[in-house]
Amino acid sequence: MASIEERLRQLVDENLELDGRPLGRPLDMTTNLIAAGVSSIDAIAFMRLVAKTFSVTIPPEECSKIRSVGMLIEYIDSHIE
Repeated sequence: MASIEERLRQLVDENLELDGRPLGRPLDMTTNLIAAGVSSIDAIAFMRLVAKTFSVTIPPEECSKIRSVGMLIEYIDSHIE
């Protein structure tokens, strides 16, 4: 089974365009998604997709605190059942 990080990398590759990052290039876990060109609407849609994929709940107040893929991995890891 793929790790949370591997699954998130795949979701990012399939669903988000990050400025300056060619598809398939290793993802910097500290990259701020909004600073990398992801619109707030796309970020919200991505959080919903991630929540569904990992069967976790990400309340709106938590979504606004999660700035990078690394933070998202930490959140999922601490809330996955």
